[in-house]
Amino acid sequence: MGAQLDVDKGPGGRGRVRLAPPQWLVSGLRPQSTPIVWPGVARSGIALAAPLAVGFATDQPTYGALVSMGALSGVIGDTADAYRMRVFNIAVPQLFGALGVTLGTLVYGEGWFAVAALTLVALVSGMISSIGAVASVSGLLLLLNAVVGAGLPMPSPWWKAPLLLSLGGLFVLLLTLLGWPLRNRVPERTAVASTYRAVADLLEAAGTPAYDARRQAVTQSLNQAYDLVLARRTRDHGRRSPLVRLLAQLNVVIPLVEAAPAAHLRGRPLPPEIPAAVRELATAVERAHTGPVPDLALPEAAAPSERAVDAALRHAAVVVHKPDPDPYNVDDRLGRPAALRIRVRRGARNVLFSQASWRYGLRLALCIGLAQALVSLVAVERSYWVALTVTFVLKPDFGSVFSRAVLRALGTAVGLVTAAAVLAEVPRGWWDVPVMVVLAALIPAFSAKGYAFQTAAITPVILLLSDLLNHQGFGLVLPRLWDSLIGCGISLVAGYLLWPESWHTRIGDRLADAVVDAAGYVECAFGGEGRFGGEGQDQAERVRRRRRIYRDLSVVRSEFQRALTEPPPTGARAAAWWPLVVAVERIVDATTAARVRVNHGAAPPAEEEVAAAVRELRGLADGLRASSTLVEVRASLTGPEEGVLGPLRQEVRAARAIASPRG
Repeated sequence: MGAQLDVDKGPGGRGRVRLAPPQWLVSGLRPQSTPIVWPGVARSGIALAAPLAVGFATDQPTYGALVSMGALSGVIGDTADAYRMRVFNIAVPQLFGALGVTLGTLVYGEGWFAVAALTLVALVSGMISSIGAVASVSGLLLLLNAVVGAGLPMPSPWWKAPLLLSLGGLFVLLLTLLGWPLRNRVPERTAVASTYRAVADLLEAAGTPAYDARRQAVTQSLNQAYDLVLARRTRDHGRRSPLVRLLAQLNVVIPLVEAAPAAHLRGRPLPPEIPAAVRELATAVERAHTGPVPDLALPEAAAPSERAVDAALRHAAVVVHKPDPDPYNVDDRLGRPAALRIRVRRGARNVLFSQASWRYGLRLALCIGLAQALVSLVAVERSYWVALTVTFVLKPDFGSVFSRAVLRALGTAVGLVTAAAVLAEVPRGWWDVPVMVVLAALIPAFSAKGYAFQTAAITPVILLLSDLLNHQGFGLVLPRLWDSLIGCGISLVAGYLLWPESWHTRIGDRLADAVVDAAGYVECAFGGEGRFGGEGQDQAERVRRRRRIYRDLSVVRSEFQRALTEPPPTGARAAAWWPLVVAVERIVDATTAARVRVNHGAAPPAEEEVAAAVRELRGLADGLRASSTLVEVRASLTGPEEGVLGPLRQEVRAARAIASPRG
């Protein structure tokens, strides 16, 4: 958990021992390579500074600060790409934020009643956060605004604070929607075009060591593109809608993705004309170009894998350039999202009867209750910051609780240095407006680089707005540092160490589920023709299963990456099991490649070969659930190595042979 010892060998073979920070801390402090969204940077600066300017102009700086606080929540929640999704991501959480500040205002100064009320709000907030992305932000704002309302004096009457905060969020939404008339459907087209370019990179990497990383990029791109297009498609029932064309263009890239593993198993790169042709299709999608299908100058295909790539590419070219695809022959490949009433009923059921929902709700309620009880017993002025720290650290979908607590302490310290300089040197008044423009613009820019960077950017903004509400000036700085350290300590003890699931990770169970799904995919691909009502339905079922597996594996990969940021033993165990995640992905690839080869003329495998592979995979899943360590197992798989299942058997043997040290 502490620093690591590295041996630096100098001249003459002498070793010099030097201290190095632990890997989980280094990974959290390393800036991510995510690009900065510059329109979001400009929007954030305007959204938080303009209300202050209006407040000073009308001699109501307190009102301006509250509107800016609401705008801050809107900036944090604006994480989607498609405009319709951004409306939900910003507008819906504002309703919960308004409810939260109302509840907090009603219990302001009520002592232990306020402690009980905030604990109950924390329970509800934690439970609803498990529904989805919008619900997660809604739960966050519900609790954050309740804590602020209970810790800061708000203007009377009671309805002013929720109204002003909501105005700030709606102002961000208005600024966001200004580009809708000019960029309508642009995010969706860009996402589909990006998927084509990711597939071009994948085909270019076939037969090279870069293939696995490119395949992961394709999975992420497909997930994002389907999420964007299908989210709008559920509200657009027109048979001639441009979304129908986008969905058709996205669907025809699936055969190319399926053909890629077969091409990769050839062991040599594809001709450069193939990825170049896919990139030309990406450009046509992005520009919404239609017209005659271009003559693709592709090399002659001989092997089944080459024929699969050739056929998929030529079919994609026809659909991309066709102005009006058949609207009755466009399925969504993943299953269209259910109706709103069904999703609401399903979400309510998950909240009320899910163990994970109750566990997180109780964990968050315990920590908020302890934080509020502590500051009620100890006279700490404006100590709402303790509960705010707990709320940010314990967000379950934001990463490891342990690393977030440490990174928040570091980020807060850096942010307080900036805040100290602003509060000490900048006089309160109109000078706050240009300062806010700069500080607010840093929030989306730094948020893209990591949690510690986001914390360092948000901290001075919140302190500046808090000073406009309570006029403490430079005296805010040191108390906020101590409050942050106390909140991080509560999160580490009551939100991490007291919960065995924190340091006895369940990544093995999630990985076992993925292995079972892989076994089902093998069975679906080769378990007999016509099982689902015809070859067309067989193909659709295989596509849906493969997409679900890759999507689930991307979630498993994210959970493993989160576990890698934990201190030992969780981080060490995740590192030992990581090769098995890659092995399962390769098994799915090998299955897809085998199916593609059969579709293009290769002999299908015998039923005994399929049954043996399925049996070994299910045995692997049972072993993952029964043990906390990986134990090597020799798989007894036989069959002709030159057959289509030869590569699959090799991958299954490799997966079952992965072992980690006991202990």
